[in-house]
Amino acid sequence: MPVGRASDPQRRNRRGESPAERRGERVRRDGTRTSGRRPGRQASTRSRLRSSTGGAFKLSSTRRAAGLAMLVCVMALSVSVPLRTYLSQRAELAQQEQQQAELTQQVRELEQRKAELSDPAQVEAEARARLGYVRPGETPYIVEVPTEPAAPPPPVAPAEDGAPWYEDLWNSVMGKGS
Repeated sequence: MPVGRASDPQRRNRRGESPAERRGERVRRDGTRTSGRRPGRQASTRSRLRSSTGGAFKLSSTRRAAGLAMLVCVMALSVSVPLRTYLSQRAELAQQEQQQAELTQQVRELEQRKAELSDPAQVEAEARARLGYVRPGETPYIVEVPTEPAAPPPPVAPAEDGAPWYEDLWNSVMGKGS
């Protein structure tokens, strides 16, 4: 075997094809290559084989669809937990903000009440109204509003059989209901 022959890029096989021609490339006379396919039976057979094997991983379309479905399920599950956490935290934040607004309103009302009670005249009015206090020398009067009298209870109907009460009592003890 001659020394330079193994590295010769234009080395031809038994049919007389160069390596570029075997890959489907055309070689021009000036040495540049083009990507055109070689016409003929062998090229069409290769293209049919490639389309039926399912691409780079050589999987059928059903297997590719199953893999894609599995990938989508895994991604959905990996997103669902953080999404649920986010939504629950958002609801909790809205609830906390509402509670904060209510407490702020309550603080304002209490501060206003505190300012009212810092006035001695207001304190005196509260003591008179709520506690019934009077100044020395004043005579307190209490006016009671009359209420409707309670309806008298209905009269008890006497026994119709005319038996004395002790017989009714004895009959009730003995279980003889009349």
